[in-house]
Amino acid sequence: QVQLVESGGGLVRAGGSLRLSCAASGSASSIYTMGWFRQAPGKEREFVAAISWSAGIEHYADSVKGRAFTSRDNAKNTVYLQVGNLEPEDTAVYYCAAARSPATHYTYLSRERAYEYWGQGTQVTVSS
Repeated sequence: QVQLVESGGGLVRAGGSLRLSCAASGSASSIYTMGWFRQAPGKEREFVAAISWSAGIEHYADSVKGRAFTSRDNAKNTVYLQVGNLEPEDTAVYYCAAARSPATHYTYLSRERAYEYWGQGTQVTVSS
């Protein structure tokens, strides 16, 4: 079993930045990749970013490319997502997810089906 807990969400003004954390516990040693997704009201859940535990290979969605940075602290079993120059369109519930597959290509990791474990999400609200 793997448990994921997101934190760091909140209210931010447009143009600001925010860093989210996702702590993994349980059988976290079996996880190859951690991903970030978000879901805005009335919209489908969409991929944001992903990073592999060992090599630190990163992937970013076009919507946040150039503004987002994901990193990991292997000793703490924690991954981070920092998004800068936030816009109201970034308002959503942000989820972290864990994948056991060793696959590292974008096509696979940008899909929800790649991930076996999900956190409960943390709300990010960007005001204009």
